[in-house]
Amino acid sequence: MALPKPGMPVRGSKTGRPIMALLDLLGRRWVLRILWELRDVPLTFRELRERCDAMSPTVLNQRLRELRDAEIVVLEEPSGYALSKQGRQLLEALMPLQRWSEQWQKKLAAKVDQDS
Repeated sequence: MALPKPGMPVRGSKTGRPIMALLDLLGRRWVLRILWELRDVPLTFRELRERCDAMSPTVLNQRLRELRDAEIVVLEEPSGYALSKQGRQLLEALMPLQRWSEQWQKKLAAKVDQDS
């Protein structure tokens, strides 16, 4: 599967809109988890694999290659993989969704409590 790029057709969209390319990339299995695990500190390949429930090394390698090609992740020797400046900006942009999801969880849990 080719790396989604703004200006080019991607899964689910032929428009080439940048948001569609980003959503295609973020929708790939394990991508969001990798970004989340790299949010605080660089991690070696092995550390990242352990934090991602021991996903297959082949898949992790592929996702890291895609994220590096997209300039979202960088390899910093000797500390390992880290978010690039763009990657940190992307994670900051996703944080409102994190907060929203926590509120959503509370609302749904309150509804379950009321129904019980």
